[in-house]
Amino acid sequence: MNLVIKAAGAARHMLLAGSILAAGGLAASAAAQTTTDEAATRFGARESVIDISLSPSGNKIVFVAAGPEHTEVVNVIDFSGDAAIKPVLSNSEKIGDIDWCQWASDTRLLCQVSGMAGGDGGILIPFDRLVAIDADGSNVKLISQRESSRALGFNQFGGDVLALDVADEAGMILMTRNFIPEQTTGSRLGNERDGLGVELVDTANARRRMREAPDNATQRYVADEQGRVRIKVQADTGPNGTLTGKFSYFYRKPDSNSWLPLGPITIDGATIEGMIPRAVDSARNVAIGFVTKGGYDAVAEVTLDGTNTGKVVMARGDVDVDSLIRIGRRNRVVGASYATEKRQIAYFDPALAKLAADLGKALPEQPLVNIVGASADEQKLLLIASSDTQSGMVYLFDRQARSLEPLLPLRPRLDGVAMGQMRPVSYPAADGTMIPAYLTLPPGSDGKGLPAIVLPHGGPSARDEWGFDWLVQYFTAKGYAVLQPNYRGSSGYGEAWYGRNGFKAWETAIGDVNDAGRWLVREGIARPDKLAIVGWSYGGYAALQSQVLDPALFKAVVAIAPVSDLGYLTEDAQAYTNSRLVRDFVGTGPHVEAGSPRRQAARFAAPVALFHGTRDLNVDVRHSQGMAKALEAAGKSVIYREYKDLQHALDDSTVRTSMLADIGAFLETSMADK
Repeated sequence: MNLVIKAAGAARHMLLAGSILAAGGLAASAAAQTTTDEAATRFGARESVIDISLSPSGNKIVFVAAGPEHTEVVNVIDFSGDAAIKPVLSNSEKIGDIDWCQWASDTRLLCQVSGMAGGDGGILIPFDRLVAIDADGSNVKLISQRESSRALGFNQFGGDVLALDVADEAGMILMTRNFIPEQTTGSRLGNERDGLGVELVDTANARRRMREAPDNATQRYVADEQGRVRIKVQADTGPNGTLTGKFSYFYRKPDSNSWLPLGPITIDGATIEGMIPRAVDSARNVAIGFVTKGGYDAVAEVTLDGTNTGKVVMARGDVDVDSLIRIGRRNRVVGASYATEKRQIAYFDPALAKLAADLGKALPEQPLVNIVGASADEQKLLLIASSDTQSGMVYLFDRQARSLEPLLPLRPRLDGVAMGQMRPVSYPAADGTMIPAYLTLPPGSDGKGLPAIVLPHGGPSARDEWGFDWLVQYFTAKGYAVLQPNYRGSSGYGEAWYGRNGFKAWETAIGDVNDAGRWLVREGIARPDKLAIVGWSYGGYAALQSQVLDPALFKAVVAIAPVSDLGYLTEDAQAYTNSRLVRDFVGTGPHVEAGSPRRQAARFAAPVALFHGTRDLNVDVRHSQGMAKALEAAGKSVIYREYKDLQHALDDSTVRTSMLADIGAFLETSMADK
């Protein structure tokens, strides 16, 4: 390939490494003052690169870095200048976050800020807004529509960006807008429009022009790479306005403004129920999205010419093809992704496929390589390379010069820290079903007679994958073997594996989780008196519910933001439009009582540690509050840490550091040799 990898010791990259430690590593320094657990300090620090984008010229980079505690800092690097990191925007609001920034033009940035309103016993209300800012930090404009004092409701969402450089005008974006009716009494200026529309917005001055009239039934629009709205998605609602989970899809022909139904669809000669469109390729006049083939998610394309016919372009018979890969300013689809034992990317473009393969071979230890940004001409690419033992490095690749430069480490405080290797394994469940999992051993360990942790993933509609995991690596740094089971009820393995989901069929899912612990002991990897279970979200639920099935198996239980009562899940959703979907997902019947660890506290034998934020919309904080009270009332051992104003992910470096230190001490005390 004749690829030249430039040394990280070049002057400007030494500057980058030092600056990022200053900009993004302060949280870990603050945390170090509150704990003597060095591993907690290192692994608790959030990423120094949360999001990153390459300018149209390829000469500038903007990235969002985690600052001290919960803060975020937006930084710009101009490689045509001094290549110094220059902070241009920051956020210290605990209930809000800067999620991402991208280049609206070579001089103008577009950033999304999100947050969680409400709380303190009231209804939690998520919201987001778009702001534009010059690359030097000046001329800040709110791009989302400003709130009106006459509005008859609160506009939660500030709009989604559908296309950049619309009509080849730099800084012009196509974005959605949620129109809220206004009080019109005594005024001729009140807006009566209602629903989701589309506007063309100039990011320099926030001036806007209507492109798509608002429709209160429409939930999503899809534009092609030319910036033309080609698909709309309408959500079916019940009589009380709650979502039913059913959707209708409509499309436009290239030369028409009329909407036509996208369906019924014929794929490879067979009629299917429907397709979930995600993108439109205007050059080929096709919609690209997901269908079900043989019980697995697959990628298909349908011609938008009135025939509603198409073909499957990527499918597998063992796992779901679950992601589209896009690059460039036009956000064009260039491939799809799936996870077997490791995440794989299959590029539709042979040149990109060869490039990705060559890059993977050229880098040390052949890590996973993801394209995360591109210049307008796609001659310069931003890449992130990572693996199970590498937390990630951002590279700039120049296709013309065939040069690859390391720019920014994602977690600089982990530089030089030995990591445990993550390897795929499988183990038998009680009924003989082989359960896929990942086993990570402490660096240098022989894998025998270790303290060990079963770490079930959240969801339950999710799965664990091979790659870097800060929680796993913290535990291996502390000497624990870690097993991550993809229990039945996980997604990614097709409809049959998913089954009735991990709540309705909790006995199967939790049985698989407990069998993971038994396998560790049977194989001699884990000492039976030093076997613990740790989980976050549904994983926290699994950790708690494991005690209900077998109180003697695990000697310590750690649950972060866990579900503790299936009835709570249904009740907590009643104020939201997805209440019916949550009720159907959780189900009704005897499994709600039996599957709620809060109601089974008397069965617990192991000590429990609980951790939860107070603005958690995924799982309300009352789940941990109620679990702690139930355990205390039953005379069981429990500690509880509550974090004010933090959401489900606990995105605060000081909090994460403190939590890891508390978990480390709790596990050591709970499983100390008697």
